[in-house]
Amino acid sequence: MLPALGALAAGALFAPDPAAARSAGFEGSAPSCYVTGGGGLEICRDGSEAEGVLIAPAPCAFVRGVQILRLPRTEAPGPIQAVFQGQTPAASGREEPCPERRATDSRDGGSLRTGRTFEALVTTLPPSADRFWVDLPEVRARSRGWSEPTPAAEGIGPRDPIAIAGRDWAGEAYSYVFLLGQERVGVAATSDDAKPSGRRGRRRAEPDEAGPGPADVRRRVQIEARTLDFQSFEIRTRAADGYGLAWTPFEPKGGTKAGRGRSDPPNPAPVIDEAGKPVASACTAPAFETHGLAGSISIVDRTYHYVYTDVLPEDCGLAPEKRRTALYLRTAQDLAGPKVWSVAKKLAGPLPPGSLVRVARAKGMQRWAVSYTCQRPANAPGGPVADICLQYTADLNLDGIGALKLYADPVEAGRSPAYLGLRSGGDGSGRFDRSAHFWMTDAEGNLDTPSIYPNKAGFLTWLDRLAPTASGRDTSSLYGRPVYWATWTVRRIGAQ
Repeated sequence: MLPALGALAAGALFAPDPAAARSAGFEGSAPSCYVTGGGGLEICRDGSEAEGVLIAPAPCAFVRGVQILRLPRTEAPGPIQAVFQGQTPAASGREEPCPERRATDSRDGGSLRTGRTFEALVTTLPPSADRFWVDLPEVRARSRGWSEPTPAAEGIGPRDPIAIAGRDWAGEAYSYVFLLGQERVGVAATSDDAKPSGRRGRRRAEPDEAGPGPADVRRRVQIEARTLDFQSFEIRTRAADGYGLAWTPFEPKGGTKAGRGRSDPPNPAPVIDEAGKPVASACTAPAFETHGLAGSISIVDRTYHYVYTDVLPEDCGLAPEKRRTALYLRTAQDLAGPKVWSVAKKLAGPLPPGSLVRVARAKGMQRWAVSYTCQRPANAPGGPVADICLQYTADLNLDGIGALKLYADPVEAGRSPAYLGLRSGGDGSGRFDRSAHFWMTDAEGNLDTPSIYPNKAGFLTWLDRLAPTASGRDTSSLYGRPVYWATWTVRRIGAQ
């Protein structure tokens, strides 16, 4: 169980002028409102907006990509489920209760975790458990006296989970979780100019990047799981004949092989689109630098809308950190079919490298809400620091998503005037990191809020890799870093 901190009321920390409107020049004090939704809506965040700490993990744990999911029943597994990516469980027999950890194997960080909670406790991450993962064998480095993961066979390694209901309008009881695995496509030498100085040639990445040497080249692929209770999961795999598909239960204990405490994990089959191709990232990259396919799934009019970012194919020849991205859409009618998604349709781009975009139907409106990673403009209060931006479309026309101007020119700078002005987190010197943001949704992936905030438009979560850890140590840029939450308010312009 991960220890959690209670919600923090941060309302008195920051109080901009609620009457000010964000202008192109950003003159005067920090504004609280900006116009969106085709000129019909105003998003406001000021000192009265709630923010807090969702969890401050132990140094051997991390939390990222927290989706708070409201299920349409009060009994288990409802009413609220938290679904997120956590660390790979430590190998059995480890004596240390909670040692400092960092990821040195590209699959470390591959655990799907879920936990059930209730309305009054939504602002604190509930007790959670690992649901499936890939084992990381460990060897004892006697000269150093500590364990370090070593390369192992391929496995699940699930990342960036997205939970969504099945066809409940047709009586389906399953919920589905789509995740990102990585398939190995080759090994390439690491160039000298990519080898930074310092201990073991390590540079800060997410998770903590492995040292120099031959690069394990991989491509992201989408994988799929289903569940009835958010505790036991079946992984979509290839059938025994190698051609069909099967749902294989993940069984962490009671392995069938002699001398093994655990069975081999299922080998997931990549999700296939209507063209018969795997849903995979456009570019290959070293294992810690792969990008693409992270996003969100929303059901509108009994159609699944999977909106995600991926690298522009023409940028595959650039260094991973310089590859621009674009926003793509795939749709589906049945998540259990042999070919799940439509072919990809480009919605918007180019976007800055590493952009993360989430899309869902807005709460109580026939509009799309679009949240995305961004930087505040250079002349905004506090300067060009990392924030999360948010815009609404004028209606549910999908072309309206692409019509939004997400970033100011030059796009590569990632700056936007549509920033929320989040206050929590940071390293105390004015630097912030707003990574892996997600939000609270209903079972169909559309925006919802806790009952304690009925008049708010949304409930946001994010990871700050610069915020101090509970232990005070900076061994990892991922392990032990806190996750925060915040709300926002939207009103119709002209409404009294």
